[in-house]
Amino acid sequence: MHAYPHHYRASGSADTTSTVTLTGAGLPDLVTTAPPEFGGPEGYWSPEALLTASVADCFILTFRAIARASKLDWTHIECDATGTLDRVERVTRFTRFDLKARLQVPEGTDVEKAEKILHKSEALCLITASLNTENHLETEVSVA
Repeated sequence: MHAYPHHYRASGSADTTSTVTLTGAGLPDLVTTAPPEFGGPEGYWSPEALLTASVADCFILTFRAIARASKLDWTHIECDATGTLDRVERVTRFTRFDLKARLQVPEGTDVEKAEKILHKSEALCLITASLNTENHLETEVSVA
């Protein structure tokens, strides 16, 4: 791991009516626009969808690191994230993220340990820790 602080850079560009193209060094371009809830077309990533996806992504990557450090055997993880955007004191902002994590573990795995690691992953996810939101995690561990 690199020493802190870390710096992440991205750029966006658009004309008066086009989608936004996001770029980053060594990364594929990503086309975004406003979500349908704000008058944008269907079928594009939006800042709201990207933030919600970042929560799910960060949860899984955090789980992977903690599971490795804890020597937890697992075979597959899925995480559904739902972000709630609301008006609070006349400001539109995300107020809550609900996560549903489904984890498959091999037979003989300590399911209670797996549950604890899932909850620890939610608590240590740097994206949700950086946001001023309420967060809720629902877990399901299955033995395959």
